[in-house]
Amino acid sequence: MLSLALLLAVAPAQAPKPAPPRSFIPPVSARAVVTTPSGLRFETLRPGAGPKPTTADLVLVTYEGHLADGSLFDAGPQPTAFPVTGVVPGFAEALQLMQKGGRYRFWIPSALAYGAEGVPGAIPPNAELEFIVTLIDMKPAEAAPAATP
Repeated sequence: MLSLALLLAVAPAQAPKPAPPRSFIPPVSARAVVTTPSGLRFETLRPGAGPKPTTADLVLVTYEGHLADGSLFDAGPQPTAFPVTGVVPGFAEALQLMQKGGRYRFWIPSALAYGAEGVPGAIPPNAELEFIVTLIDMKPAEAAPAATP
């Protein structure tokens, strides 16, 4: 694939304008998608019940993470536990919108995920991420046993 600089050097008068980056984050009008002030978008696939996790909680979830091209970059098909604050900002914000038993789809903008750095070999720079998450349970972090090294 030729870079834009090379195309301009070869045929400056006929060089096409680069297409804007492809976004798979749906517009708010699509389905029942809600946008938070930070730019995180979400859709409730199955509502939950009860309180929502806070930054002081541990959550137990199943999840799948996809890139814009649909490729799977991470999954926790078995229940996975972690602190709400132990993930990228967009995922932490998403967890705090969920209720126990609920299943949600989140679209996390690059700025709330891995940004311009990405994750070498796994997530490209400036990648928007899509997660489908089920919140199985939650509990205060201080109630969890201490991790052993």
